[in-house]
Amino acid sequence: MHEIHEECGVFGVYGHKNENVALLTYYGLYALQHRGQESCGIAISNGCEFLLHKDIGLVHEVITEKIIDSMGPGSMAIGHVRYGTTGNSSRTNAQPLLVKHLKGSMAVVHNGNIVNAFQLRRTLEMNGAIFHTTSDTEVISYVITKERIRKPEIEDAVLTAMNVLEGAYSLILMTEDKLLAVRDKHGFRPLCYGMTSDGTYIIASESCALNAVDAHFIRDIRPGEIVVFDKNGVHSIDDNCSRAEEALCIFEYIYFARPDSVIDGCSVHQARLRAGAFLAQDHPVDADIVIGVPDSGIDGAIGYANACNIPYGIGFIKNKYVGRTFISPVQKMREELLKIKLNPVSATISGKRVILVDDSVVRGTTSARIVKLLRDAGAKEVHLRVTSPPFINPCYYGTDIDSRENLIACKYSVDEIARIIGVDSLGYLKVEHLPYLADGTGRKKYCTACFTGEYKTGIGDGINKNCFEI
Repeated sequence: MHEIHEECGVFGVYGHKNENVALLTYYGLYALQHRGQESCGIAISNGCEFLLHKDIGLVHEVITEKIIDSMGPGSMAIGHVRYGTTGNSSRTNAQPLLVKHLKGSMAVVHNGNIVNAFQLRRTLEMNGAIFHTTSDTEVISYVITKERIRKPEIEDAVLTAMNVLEGAYSLILMTEDKLLAVRDKHGFRPLCYGMTSDGTYIIASESCALNAVDAHFIRDIRPGEIVVFDKNGVHSIDDNCSRAEEALCIFEYIYFARPDSVIDGCSVHQARLRAGAFLAQDHPVDADIVIGVPDSGIDGAIGYANACNIPYGIGFIKNKYVGRTFISPVQKMREELLKIKLNPVSATISGKRVILVDDSVVRGTTSARIVKLLRDAGAKEVHLRVTSPPFINPCYYGTDIDSRENLIACKYSVDEIARIIGVDSLGYLKVEHLPYLADGTGRKKYCTACFTGEYKTGIGDGINKNCFEI
């Protein structure tokens, strides 16, 4: 799929016994790099002050060995990888965001998107607030800081602020002596925590980041929950739990998350296998080979092949040293990067009727170029199967599809899209299968608004990626 911008990944460490807390955070962010490749950063607490480093670039480019050594010892840290869903690409908008206030310093990292950020910021500015970024994360920090003036503890301020903030947010906040993990009332974005063998607590967007630092998974943060890590241990504030319908973004299972992650008790890998099996059930076709678009189409392709008894094959070799193609802001550059990134395996494809499995078709341009690669490699037929329904609505909860303007499924029928991208047939996952992807039961509730238009919150005015620049 290569055309949707991801949201972000967050990581936190509390009670680290080793001196180099920045290095531990570096490993965690590296495991979350797939969630955002625009910018990244680390903030640590050494008991006296916060030390912060952030910049535009990938984790290994920004957080170098020299930077890690310069940050010195500490017992707490938070980190972030970003693709901006509100606010432009700049070092200023990179996270963590550090706030210094008379009630104490606070550093915050955020995954998601606040749908009423525009209205909140306008109100705050009319009351004298001055903003330094164009990201909705600064709005979150302002709302919490405003409540903190009246509240004795940071967790009390956060609890009250949650009644004001609308939309998707998985947060990690660090103060001088506490770490807080916070998930919005719907649970749009994932968040979990675990512990290392030396008793260090780890908080992360995905369980794969716990594995990267040898932490065993304890549990997911519940929607609406605040989990506080401090000198007294771990305690939960659940006043906001069960106050809204759970609505984890279904696209976490389809595309965003790493396949080795487990989110809200459900394996991402298994969910993608199920999606492939559903496609084989609903859209069978006579073919010689099933292949997947690396990386998020691979599991779906295996699921399709297993369900229809057609061999699975490796259709593309992916260059591991090229980032996801949509990171390039210029369309011309995206096209050139695709040629470098994906190379078809002619021995698998030539003279074959090929079933190509991908996770989505958004604008259709990348799909068309991938299909052309297969045709040029000698594919006799190409049948595209997509492990998501057609995108027909904007997402306001952490994906930067903020209008219907460029969504190909809003303009054309399935047959027309097939002709445009050059495939012999096209089949999408049916909407009715979505509740069954994660655990097979259909009992869990998810956000499917980008496919169905059924939004879980009100949608504020002026919501688009650059609404604070306009």
